[in-house]
Amino acid sequence: MLLGVALFVTAEILARRFFNISLQGGDELGGYMLAILAAFGFSYALIERAHTRVEILIERVGPRIQAVLNIFSAWCIALMAVFMAWRAWATLMESVEYRSLSGTPLMTPLWQPQSLWFAGLLLFAGVALAAAVHATLLMLHDQHRLNRFYGVKTLEEVIEEETLTSESGMESAAR
Repeated sequence: MLLGVALFVTAEILARRFFNISLQGGDELGGYMLAILAAFGFSYALIERAHTRVEILIERVGPRIQAVLNIFSAWCIALMAVFMAWRAWATLMESVEYRSLSGTPLMTPLWQPQSLWFAGLLLFAGVALAAAVHATLLMLHDQHRLNRFYGVKTLEEVIEEETLTSESGMESAAR
């Protein structure tokens, strides 16, 4: 998707520069792409523990309180994800009911990009709910794993990830 929009924008720039015409719709398609990729990206960010967290408090409390805060965080994200998917569904159904079109020259039937956007948010809701349930089960059996899976990444974990990324990049460059 991203590559397609990038190619379209490039073609738009070249068409304007050399032929003084506009292909129309690059900004509209880019907006749809941004919303769809963000919706799917939320799930990836959750799995990678990349969502923003306030670390200053978590670092100063013991493992038991960390576990409680991590459970609270997991359920807050899950509830927000479900709410977002619910509202996206309502928006999609309204667009279908009223046969809504974009107010642009493309006149895109809004149900098309909204369907993909909703699918991404539905995936996020499913992943977030599964994570919250898993975190709750870990709270009952293994709080250390709960904090490791759902807590803030430690400095060591971040360094390890960056080191692995750098090493694999250097190996690829050497080939």
